[in-house]
Amino acid sequence: MHPFSRQNRPIVLASASPRRQELMRQAGFQFSVRASHVDESFPEDLPVHDVALYLARKKAATFKPLTGDEIIITADTTVVVGNVVLNKAETSKEAKDMLRQLSGSTHKVVTGVCMIDKVLEKSFSEETTVTFEPLTEQEIEYYIETCKPFDKAGAYGIQDWIGHIGISKISGSYYNVVGLPIHRVYRELVDWK
Repeated sequence: MHPFSRQNRPIVLASASPRRQELMRQAGFQFSVRASHVDESFPEDLPVHDVALYLARKKAATFKPLTGDEIIITADTTVVVGNVVLNKAETSKEAKDMLRQLSGSTHKVVTGVCMIDKVLEKSFSEETTVTFEPLTEQEIEYYIETCKPFDKAGAYGIQDWIGHIGISKISGSYYNVVGLPIHRVYRELVDWK
């Protein structure tokens, strides 16, 4: 029996991300998906390392007030280069510009998670440091053409081709870079009171 089963609580993953859904399945959770649609803007003076958690909480607020036994999980992942947040690229040009910034350098990936039920809210963020080898223009163009990374923060997925050939080092959780620090989500759910 899965350790969360004793809770007998329905879980709702408020994310359309197939990567987050797969991580939840791989961790053995049964859940439903109810994507939250929220404007992902944030205050300009917000520290860049707080943006992901701010957006995860903003997404969770769209589900309040809750009345049933559901536990809602929202998340947001940002790529931080220096003091700049790289969001999702909307065009090939934006994706190329982002990947050029990441090429041959180290950046941070921050995932904020907010978990709520009708009484409790648990919020946290995880940070992972990622280093890219220098990428050629041909590699960047090939990746954008074949993987279409427009739904990913920083215009890349660590689990994609570019992660296999371009990422030389990570410090922290790999799954956090995929989009959900599943080890921490698991612990928080199993310990839910």
